Amino acid sequence: MIETLAARDGLALHLQRWPASGAARGMVQIVHGLGEHIGRYEHVAMALNAAGWHVAGHDQRGHGHSAGERGSIAHDDDLLADLATVFDALHPAQGAHVGPHVLLGHSMGGAVAARFVAEALVEEPQAWSRAVGGLVLSSPALDLGLSTPQRLLLAALGGTTPDLRVGNGLDPAGVSRDAEVVRRYRADPLVHDRVTPRLVRFMLDAGQRVLADAPRWRTPTLLMWAGADRCVAPAGSAAFAAAAPAGVVQAQAWPGFFHEIFNEPEQAAVLEHLARWLARF
Repeated sequence: MIETLAARDGLALHLQRWPASGAARGMVQIVHGLGEHIGRYEHVAMALNAAGWHVAGHDQRGHGHSAGERGSIAHDDDLLADLATVFDALHPAQGAHVGPHVLLGHSMGGAVAARFVAEALVEEPQAWSRAVGGLVLSSPALDLGLSTPQRLLLAALGGTTPDLRVGNGLDPAGVSRDAEVVRRYRADPLVHDRVTPRLVRFMLDAGQRVLADAPRWRTPTLLMWAGADRCVAPAGSAAFAAAAPAGVVQAQAWPGFFHEIFNEPEQAAVLEHLARWLARF
């Protein structure tokens, strides 16, 4: 099921739903990563449907079928407000269904989802804050691994040309150890390599905020990350796992895995681990 939603500024957001057949445990809302789109998560949605979950997700602005300049945001909180718009749209469609609403964010989407959840920890949350039942983070971009020269360049560009679209510098070969996944990624017309200083700054700030808030974390969270990640620094996930309450955050590193843990040769084991964690709800 595909539909279009209007963001707070009127920008068109592409939303895709994968309803479970029959009664469902709840809703898993997927938030994709930088340069990709929600269509790349159909196999994840199918696995979650089989486990009894409704699944949905949107192409983030500037990505996939959604409107907006590729890899660009106009305001620092655009992606968070968009997430709230989609979150709200997913509730009426389930009718009498009551169950947890779980966010599943990968890479940049992990930074967006975690920052969204972190907002509930402040005394007066922003208007886009929502109560979330659970959170799943897949190789979240909590640490971009930027070098000192890259940080200096970001500071310079961010002050003069924050909306300049440049290459994101990510090597598609680092996406997965499966050559076929990499081939499809390179050939996908909806995948792009654009990013702006404003978007990078958002990710940096989001990661720092989430890491700072980790000791106070209270949303049930499954954190999984790739041990051989070349797209984001695994140290960010490790730091969050070390700082967060063990009874709230369950951490699982996958040694040797590349960035997209749901697209690795061992994806069945990752999906099974996810389904077991979700069964707690």
